[in-house]
Amino acid sequence: MPRRQLRREDYTVGWVCALPVELAAAQEMLDEEHEGLQQDGHDTNIYSLGKVGQHNVVIACLPEGQTGTNSAAVVAIQMKSAFTSIRFGLMVGIGGGVPSEEVDMRLGDVVISRPLNVHGGVVQYDSGKATPSGFQRTGSLNTPPTILLNAVANLRANHFRGRSRLSEFFSKLNSLPEFACNAAGLDILFETEYNHEGGATCGKCNKDRLVSREPRVQEVVVHYGTIASGNQVMRDGAERDRVSTELGGVLCFEMEAAGLMNSFPCLVIRGICDYADSHKNKKWQPYAAGTAAACAKEVLSVIPPAEVAKADTVEETIKGADHGLATGKV
Repeated sequence: MPRRQLRREDYTVGWVCALPVELAAAQEMLDEEHEGLQQDGHDTNIYSLGKVGQHNVVIACLPEGQTGTNSAAVVAIQMKSAFTSIRFGLMVGIGGGVPSEEVDMRLGDVVISRPLNVHGGVVQYDSGKATPSGFQRTGSLNTPPTILLNAVANLRANHFRGRSRLSEFFSKLNSLPEFACNAAGLDILFETEYNHEGGATCGKCNKDRLVSREPRVQEVVVHYGTIASGNQVMRDGAERDRVSTELGGVLCFEMEAAGLMNSFPCLVIRGICDYADSHKNKKWQPYAAGTAAACAKEVLSVIPPAEVAKADTVEETIKGADHGLATGKV
């Protein structure tokens, strides 16, 4: 069946991911794939175009080996310049979870950014300056657009009512064995202060230092709260917990979202592939990328197309936020 080719202005949702495994999961969520469009010579992105539910979506991935906030910002800025009708973005992929007494975080769970306390959903934890009293974080990041926060509220309501569609959407990956949960191996969590003993897996690690956790009936849980973003990989359990405490409790660490929030209004959705400690490896990445992509599809499923048509474009949203900062009305 030949692919349709739509106009550039028909696309209203931008979807950004950082890794090929995340891009693959995103592409699998498309209900319909569209023919590509001719690009401006200055635009280095490669776009995947298609439809998710009732929304026309444009997907782009960061260049191979170029993760981080700056690279994410470049991809997003090029995307919004090429597709000026985009109303909002989704930053979808994997992240390192923060287990705690308050949050029963498991591998494969999903974290969605939402405003909490003084943070707008994402905080750049490595941006600041050294002072005599210690590291002082500076700057602030915008909250997601209202249309996305309304979607999150409706998504949570559906989950409270037992109407989650996460497993339904994840089933689009069933034909790809590497995305299956049983391909990822065991979900094990070591004590915060215990460091990895070496090797690609935890085969040499002391199993007496494992944290004992009750089995959980629900396979995937969606958590809502603050996401910490920075340009360095967080791979130390003690540092993870220290930073989280300083920030009032974060749910996960990742490396791109801080580059988007003030230039590409979006919601950040992360599948948990490790615990942001020294024991991290890549075995859970495909499954976590899949649960995040399925959750992004579920977010889009609760947003009426009519509301998207009425919403400001990303450029209009940014101008409104900048005006609010200038006038002190935010």
